[in-house]
Amino acid sequence: MARRNIETGFWATCKREIHRLYSRPLYLFCMIIAPLFSAIFFTTLMKEGLPNHLPVAAVDLDQTSTSRKILRNLNSFQQTKIVDHYNSIEEARRAMQRGEVYGFFYLPRGLSEQAQSQKQPTLSFYTNNSFLVAGSLLFKDMKTMGELAAGGAARTVLYAKGASEQQAMAILRPISIDTHPLNNPWLNYSVYLSNTLIPGVLCLMILMVTVFSIGVEIKEGTSRQWLRTGNRSIFTSLMGKLFPQTVIWMIMGGFILTYLYGYLSFPCNDGIGPMILGMLGLILASQGLAIFMYGVTPILRLALSSASLWGVLSFSITGFSFPVMAMHPTLQALSNLFPLRHYFLIYVNSALNGYSMEYAWSNYVAMLIFMALPFLVLNRLKTALVYYKHMP
Repeated sequence: MARRNIETGFWATCKREIHRLYSRPLYLFCMIIAPLFSAIFFTTLMKEGLPNHLPVAAVDLDQTSTSRKILRNLNSFQQTKIVDHYNSIEEARRAMQRGEVYGFFYLPRGLSEQAQSQKQPTLSFYTNNSFLVAGSLLFKDMKTMGELAAGGAARTVLYAKGASEQQAMAILRPISIDTHPLNNPWLNYSVYLSNTLIPGVLCLMILMVTVFSIGVEIKEGTSRQWLRTGNRSIFTSLMGKLFPQTVIWMIMGGFILTYLYGYLSFPCNDGIGPMILGMLGLILASQGLAIFMYGVTPILRLALSSASLWGVLSFSITGFSFPVMAMHPTLQALSNLFPLRHYFLIYVNSALNGYSMEYAWSNYVAMLIFMALPFLVLNRLKTALVYYKHMP
C-alpha cells in the first residue's frame, strides 16, 4: 500500500508539474528556445572554423617586383586580406587605431636592392592585439611571410654562388619540422568552443529553472499543496517535479549531441556512448547543485543570483578558454565545484582524445557527488516549503 501511494504521489506530482510547465511561457523559453538558439548561434558564428580574410593594410615604399610579390603571397593566406595601401607608417597606424584594419605590413624603401647586395633589410609588421584572435592569426601569417621572404632572398644568393638546391635547402633549413595537430587537425575553433559553450548554456538554464521552479512554489503560496500532492514526502515531491524537466533537458541534450556529432560531424573518437552519459551526468549534476543552492538559501532571489553566478563563472573556470593548470592553485581547486568542468574533461577524454571511459572515472564520480548534494538539505528544504512565506 505504501509503495502504491508513493507511485501515485509521484505521478500526480509529475502531472502537476507538466501543467505548470506549459502554463508559463518562461519555461518554454529557458528550456527549449534558449538552448536551441545557442546551439545554432554559436555553430553558425564559427561555421568557418577560423576567421578568414581579416583586413590588413600594406605600406610598400619599395615599389618593386619583389615587394609586390611579397604582398601577393601575403594576400594569398586564408586569414589575411590586404584591403588598402598607404604611403606612410603614420597613415597605416591611424587606420589601425580607427579599427579599419587589424594590422599592416611595412616594406622599406630599397628592400630589393639591399637584399640582393646582402645588406639585411628589415621587414616590419604591426598587429593590434587588443583583438586577441585576429591579432594572433595575423601575427602568425605576417611572421611566416617574413620568414619566407628572408629565406627566398637567401636562397637566391646561394644559387648565385653556385650552390645546388639541395645544398641551399640544407643551409636554409637544416632541420625539417613535421607537425601533426592531433584530434583537431583542421584547427577549427568551433570544435573546441561549441562543444563547451552550448552545454554551458544548457547548464546555466538548468540551474536557474530548477531553482525558480522550487522557489516559485513558496512565492505563490503553493508549496504545501505541492507537498500534499507528493504524499508529504519531500523526496517524492522533488522527484515528481524534476522528472518532467529532466526528460525535456535530455531531449535537448540529445539534440545538441546529434547536432554536433551527427550533423556537423565534430570529432567523437570514443563513440557517442560516453558523451550521452556525460550529458546525462551534467543535467542531473546541475539539478542536484541547484536544489542544494536553494536548500542552503531558501530565498528565491538569493538562490537565483547564486545559480546565475555559478553558471556564468562556469564558462571562465572550465578550462576551455584558459587552461586550469595555469590558474592560481586556489582556482584550480575551485574548478572542481562546477559540473561543466567535469563535462568538459569527459569531452576532451572521450570525444577528442578517444580514450576509454575509465580514464575519466573521477569526473563521473564528481557528477555523482553533485547528484547526492540534495540529501544534505532535504529536511531544511521541507521546513522552508512548509513554514516559509515569500517576502516581497
